[in-house]
Amino acid sequence: MSTKTYDPVAPQRVAFLGLGVMGYPMAGHLARAGHQVTVYNRTAAKAAAWVAEYGGSSAATPAQAAQGAGIVFACVGNDDDLRSVTVGEQGAFAGMQPGALFVDHTTASASGARELYATAQARGLHFVDAPVSGGQAGAVNGALTVMCGGDEAAFNAMKPVAMAYSKAVTLVGASGAGQLAKMVNQTAIAGLVQGLSEAIAFGLRAGLDMKLVLDVIGKGAAQSWQMDNRGKTMVDGKFDFGFAVDWMRKDLGLVLEEARRNGAKLPVTALVDQFYADVQTAGGQRWDTSSLITRLK
Repeated sequence: MSTKTYDPVAPQRVAFLGLGVMGYPMAGHLARAGHQVTVYNRTAAKAAAWVAEYGGSSAATPAQAAQGAGIVFACVGNDDDLRSVTVGEQGAFAGMQPGALFVDHTTASASGARELYATAQARGLHFVDAPVSGGQAGAVNGALTVMCGGDEAAFNAMKPVAMAYSKAVTLVGASGAGQLAKMVNQTAIAGLVQGLSEAIAFGLRAGLDMKLVLDVIGKGAAQSWQMDNRGKTMVDGKFDFGFAVDWMRKDLGLVLEEARRNGAKLPVTALVDQFYADVQTAGGQRWDTSSLITRLK
């Protein structure tokens, strides 16, 4: 149970589309912060369960959920899922009033974000791409980091509301910049986890007490969030939690596609992506990303 405290913000009528492992608690924080929340989920039973837990209401379509909402939040799976809840007769854009704001927390492509930004603008709507970092634990505890791309006025309107489930909400640039910043985040994580995997595997082969070694080196220059939160579970071979390998491969696919477009050289990222493919082949599709070490043990 989260002990999150909420800054005073004028209650707003909002919608939240997508009640997966991230969206469900994020929408819950909005309700607990005092906002009037209407939810939509592809599986209606999940939306009914959310309403039973948090109050508010559910809608049968994204368009119906968006009606009357000043801000519509979404956190779905990928670009195709995002298009399915935004455009078309049943999409949120069709139900939103002029001047309303769509905030997309999906990790998706920068090009897709720019496309939806332009579509929203043409309809008199606002759009902010706002992928998050912090995983399921961050969503549950209301401690996500949100990287935003879009117009400053739209960002200023969403930030105080999004702080209900966040510890930091930052505008990093124009439309698409939020998604690009998330790609930077995932690229950094991929290299860190591979380095930590090799370090732990090496230490175990050398006969070291690796939990003790991690305590020691975690106080020095090798320290990282991954070491602090995943190092000892990697030693124990426990991976049934956290950010799934399937999701990481989806994200790294976006990174590598963008790199092909902009000419960035990402040799280590491409290699780690293939290592994650090995983990998938071994049955680790839903293991935590720290399961990279299984290739080395």
